[in-house]
Amino acid sequence: MNGKVDALLGIVFGDEGKGKVVDFFTPRYGVVARFAGGPNAGHTIIFDGHKFVLRSIPSGIFNENTLNIIGNGCVLAPDLFMDEALELENAGYTSIRERLHISRRAHLILPTHRLLDRAYEAMKGKDKVGTTGKGIGPTYSDKAARVGLRVGDILDGFEEKYARLKARHEQTLHDLGFTDYDLSSVEAHWLEGVEYMRRFQLTDAENEINTLLDEGKSVLAEGAQGSLLDIDHGTYPFVSSSSTTIGGVCTGLGIAPQRIGRVFGIFKAYSTRVGSGPFPVELFDATGDRIRELGHEYGAVTGRNRRCGWIDLVALRYAIMINGVTDLVMMKSDVLDGFDTIRICTAYQKDGMLTREMPYNTEGWAAVYDDVPGWKAPLSSIRDEKDFPPAFSSYISRLENELCVPIRIISVGPDRDETIIRSE
Repeated sequence: MNGKVDALLGIVFGDEGKGKVVDFFTPRYGVVARFAGGPNAGHTIIFDGHKFVLRSIPSGIFNENTLNIIGNGCVLAPDLFMDEALELENAGYTSIRERLHISRRAHLILPTHRLLDRAYEAMKGKDKVGTTGKGIGPTYSDKAARVGLRVGDILDGFEEKYARLKARHEQTLHDLGFTDYDLSSVEAHWLEGVEYMRRFQLTDAENEINTLLDEGKSVLAEGAQGSLLDIDHGTYPFVSSSSTTIGGVCTGLGIAPQRIGRVFGIFKAYSTRVGSGPFPVELFDATGDRIRELGHEYGAVTGRNRRCGWIDLVALRYAIMINGVTDLVMMKSDVLDGFDTIRICTAYQKDGMLTREMPYNTEGWAAVYDDVPGWKAPLSSIRDEKDFPPAFSSYISRLENELCVPIRIISVGPDRDETIIRSE
């Protein structure tokens, strides 16, 4: 009997809490696989009083019985990967080299990619995208230009290939007038990371995953960032450089569409965004500041303030449509515990026009809101939906009616056990 790949995707601008949910789901799956993105995405997991932030390693790594795979759609910085893996080993997770496989087709982030990232952002001035500076965009650019360096290359003629691409980058940096840098110490640590990566199982991950599926194994595809940061379907040009939607699962792991089972769309009970770009529900007042403080809305990788706003049903309907979401997961419901009134964005308006569909360009569109009563009660101690405050149950019902997809899982706190599975 063939297995299926269930996907867990962030369906707005990322930072929804995917790491916690993947960790919660992991015991149900034999394999957890990352299919896109790189160390620009931090997945935070908290349990037993410990906090871990995973950037490249799949969030199923804490389960000793689960195989974790970094797929071909990902980009990997050897130095940052080594630091992350050693932190886990030092915390007692000593078997990760046996339980973590890396696709030979995944692309490598060079130190010079990070310099190019900084140089390109500096050139854009006020039009900057707001990247994390981790070299993600330039690495995917090299991938598309067919000049990139892949994981498999560290086993075959690596020194020559690395020197060639490094020289190409340094020529570009020179042409951009970006010459104030010193690669020596960074490069030494990066090369140390390359040596460390050679100790892992570097595989043809697409063959491995399909073989596991043929054997009846279940796979959870772990997304990075969010659907509105997708290179094709996001708020371009303020997007990531990879396919963060359901299509990225197929291309980033090498599986056919019919292998896809359930699609879990994860979102917050409110909205956030990091970096530049249009954000119609953004709050610039004390309410936005309050949500940021209560939700600890600061980037797991960069520490930057996240922009905060009320929930956006226009964005959610769009993401549900393009991903074929079958089940919704609502995070950080407890952050809104103390509000008398909660606002729901149901449409956008601009120049006398009203739309419930995502515009081609959301710049200049304003949110249209409905107000609903807040529940004014703490949710964090609740473990069964029958104990929900009536106003919170009404909020859930309103969202389900608007989105036409059931909310199956609700998080009421950051810890692993603060998670409620609702009845099917």
